[in-house]
Amino acid sequence: MRITVLGAGAFGTALAVALARGGCDVTLWARDAGHVGEMQTARRNDRRLPGVTFPDGLSVTAELAQAASPTILLALPMQQTAGFVTAYRGMLLGSDLVACAKGIDLQTLQGPVAELTAAGLGGGVAALTGPSFAADIAQGLPTALTLACANDVTGARLQDQLSTPTLRLYRTDDTLGAELGGALKNVIAIAAGVVIGARLGHSARAALMTRGFAEMVRLATALGARADTLMGLSGFGDLVLTCTSDQSRNFRFGQALGSGAAWNADVTVEGAATAQAVARLAAVRGIDMPICTMVAQLTERKIAVEDAVSALMARPLKKEIP
Repeated sequence: MRITVLGAGAFGTALAVALARGGCDVTLWARDAGHVGEMQTARRNDRRLPGVTFPDGLSVTAELAQAASPTILLALPMQQTAGFVTAYRGMLLGSDLVACAKGIDLQTLQGPVAELTAAGLGGGVAALTGPSFAADIAQGLPTALTLACANDVTGARLQDQLSTPTLRLYRTDDTLGAELGGALKNVIAIAAGVVIGARLGHSARAALMTRGFAEMVRLATALGARADTLMGLSGFGDLVLTCTSDQSRNFRFGQALGSGAAWNADVTVEGAATAQAVARLAAVRGIDMPICTMVAQLTERKIAVEDAVSALMARPLKKEIP
């Protein structure tokens, strides 16, 4: 079984390693030929996932022509996905495509599945999301993910192909709900990091996660997703993981915001761009998203942490569940 992973970041590399260990013939593509040369020589990706040796069934290339296969996983940053799909649409045609990015495009205000479908690639498009850190997947630790595909036949085929002894995939046909859960939890994870970085306490983080989850469900259902999808791995499960672990870049970024520490601008934080997109969506749709809106303002340095906390705590009192 041949599978291609486009994008040699930590998550893409971890998926490639896990699938190769599971018996698949996997090609990992990276844009940087120098990086590819390093990986081919060392049989590791020390830039993104140090200490993990590549299995025999994993090859690495910088040539897209060598990366074509019946199943392609797009493990590219969300804000690069649309441009890549436009440039290389011909190479993607005819393959089952699995989007692994978690975010919302700043220009189109769409998730990765919608981007692929809009490009005329919707025949076999799915999303792979859920609570997972690259290091856990690469180390072979048990991980459960959501595979979202509107086509049940394609979804069942991909579920079988991408499940391994250490990767257990659950299937849903609610692609919108699954990808929104993966995108929105990154925004709430930044807020949770701010709470801890500013030393506001674990009680505040619990409240933030709960009210943040309410915002996730509110927006997702307003856009047409099912609420029960957000209750699963791609929503609640991923939220718990990213709001409570230092392995989450979004959480660490929030900690830096909350404490006033410096942050390496070269490190991709999907939740920062997603927060801007969510704030725009909320404004256009008239949806109340106070936490996400505050995160957007914080990431743009438009408001101080103490002012954001005061504004949230001073909101009008209301019923918890309308």
